[in-house]
Amino acid sequence: MALQSSEITIPNIKLTIDQLLTTIRQLDKPTRVQIARVLVETEMDSKLANLIEQLAKTSPVKDISNAEIDAEVKAVRQSNR
Repeated sequence: MALQSSEITIPNIKLTIDQLLTTIRQLDKPTRVQIARVLVETEMDSKLANLIEQLAKTSPVKDISNAEIDAEVKAVRQSNR
């Protein structure tokens, strides 16, 4: 979704969270949706980066043979019957 073409200039303005939320509530619905999407994307990016960092710190697992994979697949298939 492309950003709206509206421009807002706010030099050296400080807002409380409540003031910011009040301002967001006054925006039209498409703009509020756009803000919500950016917040969700930002949170998802942060969680993904955290997950990647955690995975990078883990020790690699031992190699798994094809026989072990086949045995696991068979076990799962049998438990689903």
